Amino acid sequence: MMGGFRAVLLLGLVSLLGDLIYEGGRSIIPDYLRVLGASALVVGVVTGLGEMVMQVVKLGSGALADRTRTHWHLIFLGYGAILAIPLLSLASSWELAAALIVVERLGKALRTAPRDAVLSAVSRSMGAGKAFGLHEAVDQLGAVAGPALMLVLLALFPGGYGVAFASTLPAYAALLAIMAVAYGRLGAVKPEVGCGGAPAGRVGLLTLLASLNSVGLVYAPLILYRASAILSPSGQTYLVPLIYLVVQLVDMAVAPAVGFLYDRYGLKTLAIPLILTIPSSATAFLAQDFFTLLLSAAFFGSVLGMQESVYRAAVSEMGGTATSYGLLNTGLGVSAFLSGVIYGMLMDFGAPSQVVIAYILATQSAALLTLARMKN
Repeated sequence: MMGGFRAVLLLGLVSLLGDLIYEGGRSIIPDYLRVLGASALVVGVVTGLGEMVMQVVKLGSGALADRTRTHWHLIFLGYGAILAIPLLSLASSWELAAALIVVERLGKALRTAPRDAVLSAVSRSMGAGKAFGLHEAVDQLGAVAGPALMLVLLALFPGGYGVAFASTLPAYAALLAIMAVAYGRLGAVKPEVGCGGAPAGRVGLLTLLASLNSVGLVYAPLILYRASAILSPSGQTYLVPLIYLVVQLVDMAVAPAVGFLYDRYGLKTLAIPLILTIPSSATAFLAQDFFTLLLSAAFFGSVLGMQESVYRAAVSEMGGTATSYGLLNTGLGVSAFLSGVIYGMLMDFGAPSQVVIAYILATQSAALLTLARMKN
């Protein structure tokens, strides 16, 4: 069996190729939906629904993987569903595009909890924070390359969404090949199953904290939608992927650093994403120009990088089972859906800034109180 560091890198390479495809696609999906006739509320509901389906199914996939020891079957099936992104090149309506978006999210749901359980199992020798931070950093190389590719293609072919989505097919073929290599090297890994010896209440409190954080966070699709609306009059919508590129670059830089902090300071580091969510969501909602949205994207990337490293590391120290990861991700998914609906409605109906700020502060204050209870 491979050593922990090399195993994490190999799993990171698989995620890198996956992220190149679906994060590249996601960087232009809100703009694409807007062109197909979708409103901000529709974009919020569609992307939020995709996130909710993804995270709720993660709970079932995690439990299924634990009960049947089919971690790798679900990982393969989940990565296979990324084919939905190249198929978006054939979508002729926002409804068909929405269906493919949900299929891609369903695939991510099937693979993520089992993959994180495998990652937790192979990383015991190097520390959970470092392992998940390193994995997220490698993963983010693809998440940066994907939006950068879309930015270049749409600059070269204005309105060429079909070309942009279809360009991810070679990466999909490479992903399947690397997946086969990963299984050959790591297929014998046996993750922990069941509750992993962790108190259920601890995982439940972590899930509540993450959910409160998530429901108050304006996610990337609505930031991208606002960028599309701001840039559309000047014909500069090809710059929209730049927003997503900033998100992924910041995420890539933050995740490993916060992973190291988690290994040293533990649960205290969970306060950081809660605090940064306040300026992230406030600037996303109140921005009136593209440069303010770039600032919002930087804040959001910081929060995302911390969620992807410290939340997952905390679960690893609470047992690291697929079921536990599924529970966390279900909470994140439901709250991300609610966030999309709430903020989409607030944007469409022009809610006063005072209402928005009050909502953001209330959700993150509740999350901080939950963290205080966890530490006690």
